[in-house]
Amino acid sequence: MRVNHSANPSGEGEGERGACKSPHSRNGPFCVISCGGSSQGCYIYSDTEIHSTERTSLFALSNMGKITFYEDRSFQGRCYECSSDCPNLQTYFSRCNSIRVDSGSWMLYEQPNYQGNQYLLRRGEYPDYQQWMGLSDSISSCRLIPQHSGTYRMKIYERDNFRGQMSEVTDDCLSLQDRFQLNEIHSLNVLEGCWVLYEMPSYRGRQYLLQPGEYRRYLDWGAANAKAGSLRRVMDFY
Repeated sequence: MRVNHSANPSGEGEGERGACKSPHSRNGPFCVISCGGSSQGCYIYSDTEIHSTERTSLFALSNMGKITFYEDRSFQGRCYECSSDCPNLQTYFSRCNSIRVDSGSWMLYEQPNYQGNQYLLRRGEYPDYQQWMGLSDSISSCRLIPQHSGTYRMKIYERDNFRGQMSEVTDDCLSLQDRFQLNEIHSLNVLEGCWVLYEMPSYRGRQYLLQPGEYRRYLDWGAANAKAGSLRRVMDFY
């Protein structure tokens, strides 16, 4: 059995923001999946109907992130809850002084459309913007970093367009200078997993989210120059 609550005009079985209440059934057990509060994304499945291949996709759906933004410090004032990428948070609030991350890893951006200074936030509480190394109370877009359970691998190059010395990275690197004698990266190719590039050693300074793909020049990852100090894998358990 699959029930799409968008076809349920009475709203029976729906909780706040489109979440599903646990159903009572004589045929159970049941698996309840609520997708980001969407009226079209809430389903109830009988456990006997979920085959092994379906379980994988349902598990991915249930492992969505959750982040709550608060206008004032210490989780006070108006708040906005988000469970997916949002290119313009200014629609919902004008300032952000505290954040609670319930699940997932998130990259926050000072400007809309994933522009400006970036801040990586993992599960936890951030009572003021200094806790996420913010320079102000401006957060205008956010991106949920995809969960990854496999290996991590990327290639970094000393010149643009994948030229010059190439080094392969498969784990966290506290200092690119110490390991590879590099303090600049001009191009890179992320093969597996998501990473964060820091402009200084020891995971300090400006941050840049690197998702799988090719970056032919530092402008492609949003940097104003090729300065690079450390690399870290984005690893989090939902």
